[in-house]
Amino acid sequence: MSGHPSNNLLGMDPVSQGVVGAVLAQAFAREDEVRVATLAGVAGGMAADLDILITSAEDPLLTIEYHRHFTHSLAFIPLGGLLVATVLWPLVRRRAGFRRWWWFATLGYATAGLLDACTSYGTRLLWPISDARVAWDLISIIDPLFTLPLLVLMVWTLVRRRPRLARVACAFALLYMGSALMQQRRAEAEAWELARSRGHEVERLVVKPSIGNLLVWRSTYAADGRIWVDAIRAGLQVKTYAGDSVPSVSVADFQQLPPDSVLREDIDRFAHFSDDWLCWHPNEAGVLGDARYGSLPDEVRPLWGIRVDPEQSHVHTPFVRTRRVDGPMMERFWAMLRGAELPQRDR
Repeated sequence: MSGHPSNNLLGMDPVSQGVVGAVLAQAFAREDEVRVATLAGVAGGMAADLDILITSAEDPLLTIEYHRHFTHSLAFIPLGGLLVATVLWPLVRRRAGFRRWWWFATLGYATAGLLDACTSYGTRLLWPISDARVAWDLISIIDPLFTLPLLVLMVWTLVRRRPRLARVACAFALLYMGSALMQQRRAEAEAWELARSRGHEVERLVVKPSIGNLLVWRSTYAADGRIWVDAIRAGLQVKTYAGDSVPSVSVADFQQLPPDSVLREDIDRFAHFSDDWLCWHPNEAGVLGDARYGSLPDEVRPLWGIRVDPEQSHVHTPFVRTRRVDGPMMERFWAMLRGAELPQRDR
């Protein structure tokens, strides 16, 4: 339940993307423009994720490489809004002028990259100036406590045609992100203290929210050649659920592969995608995983990875999803949410 589900590499869920795009567009609309603004905002907010259509049967990593790429950058916002407005213009040309329609679509589109950057997957906000993946690690891609109040306010705005209700929704969204930042800082402080108590000299550390809440966070840090994973519950009293560790892996460990081989290039691409948080999956032979994500916040087994086969260095490596959620794991996760003692770990 940590990070986001392995069978969904979209980033923030499409409902949230559409709702956030809509409320921002509604907030800048006049009362007689609310319906048009809602439609344009929903379409704009969801349109950036059409980059998932960039796929290749021969190159499985192409999808994760180009998702949240140029379509999510700040520089692409005006063009993205224009494309959405142009495609949908025949549907609304009798109800709004093109300039206002484009304005609302652009407002909706502007929320896509920024909202995804608030999650942990990584978004190329600064492309083409920088290829860095921006991830603020504030909320998970599915968070009903964030989305449902916004959805209610969006519908209320649409029914009553009162843009000030949408402005309340925008204020709520900012307040929620502020609360997420506060929770993140509390969890991060506890993670550093935990590492110090173990006598570790931390090389780097990240904390990420678990799915659907701001209460339980996943701490991942590198020290002494290993990657350590723990769960931290940032309630009224901070509580730690100690996890496990695995040896860290570096791209330098694959020097035996020809530098111009397809496999070596794919390892480099996956390392960039995972921000070099690499480890071997402890239960899947040959799977090089992204240690930032696990099925549970204290779970060291990665959610996904690539299968490394030196005998097949001339072809693209497959992308492997290893997510597993069962009854005992759900029981452990709910115990963490409650701050209770955990049942026996299923290894």
